[in-house]
Amino acid sequence: MIKLLIVDDSALMRRQLGEIFRDEADFEVQMARNGVEALEFNLSFQPEVITLDINMPEMDGLTALSRLMLDRPVPVVMVSSLTEQGALATFEALNLGAVDYITKPGGTISLSIGAIRDELVAKVRAAARSHLKAPRAGRGVLHGNRARELVQRMRDDKAKAAKERALLRQGIVGAGIVIIGVSTGGPRTLEDILPQLPADFGWPVLVAQHMPATFTGSFAERLDQICPMRVVEAASPFPLEPGTIYLGKGGADMVLSSRAGRLTVLPKPESPLHLWHPSVELLGRSVLENCNPSQVIGVMLTGMGNDGSSAFAEIRSRGGRTIAESEESAVVFGMPKELIDLGGASVVLPAERVVSQILLWVGR
Repeated sequence: MIKLLIVDDSALMRRQLGEIFRDEADFEVQMARNGVEALEFNLSFQPEVITLDINMPEMDGLTALSRLMLDRPVPVVMVSSLTEQGALATFEALNLGAVDYITKPGGTISLSIGAIRDELVAKVRAAARSHLKAPRAGRGVLHGNRARELVQRMRDDKAKAAKERALLRQGIVGAGIVIIGVSTGGPRTLEDILPQLPADFGWPVLVAQHMPATFTGSFAERLDQICPMRVVEAASPFPLEPGTIYLGKGGADMVLSSRAGRLTVLPKPESPLHLWHPSVELLGRSVLENCNPSQVIGVMLTGMGNDGSSAFAEIRSRGGRTIAESEESAVVFGMPKELIDLGGASVVLPAERVVSQILLWVGR
């Protein structure tokens, strides 16, 4: 039995969520109406996983989460709204130690809860088996001359990188490309590894992170603030440029195509042939169709399911190089394990060693 604590201030939402998990037979369910009760039940009921609403009276979800991780760390799936504010709160929750999130349905709950049922159950099951990471300390606030120096240095690095992108732009077809597939636990992992890539990194990076449409714009802006490389949401066609990170738009798929002799990143409607979006498999297939596989590096990070494993395995078999995140650092070892089991991983590394391996391969 999986002991689950559901925390939500809405009695209707608690009832609907409770019915979903009681129907699963292998869940023992307890309810809490707010963050204060969540802290109490975390110690008395000792759940193996918690679903936690963000907006609650008495004690909001973020405050409760920070206390939970101090009192008795436990895997938490956040329940957030489909708004920009909900997205920002969710990213903060992931930094505080939450494993995953589910977007709360809008409209009439009784009619829309079924739309997230399968995804919710899958995420809670995965969270119960997940590798729990310690809360990450805040990035801190810099003041005075030190802050101005660092901001100016970041601007100078990005300006230099922009000039180098302009010089390299015409030769992008013959250059290399990095593609990254990631799902559960991905936002925090990406925030850890992408800032390690230097501003003048000469290859474009394409990231397919399973995420709702309302989240990817905020996430791209967040990454752009902390990464030396430029980060953009691929919400419209972009000619591929070196030194740029393209984050696939949620609620769509991202593919690579050739337009007027230039490689171009394109968003397209979600493919019904693929379960997860933006689809890592579809991205990998489009890269194979348009690039020399020997000039491709594929990185498979934390996530549940097998999205992208087949395409990444083919990249390796056709001369490319691939990295699978190791079990020791992956929040959920599903997607990397699938790639490893197919024999498609050139190397298996913890997340903190991924960028150093990429830089080694590209001769940096």
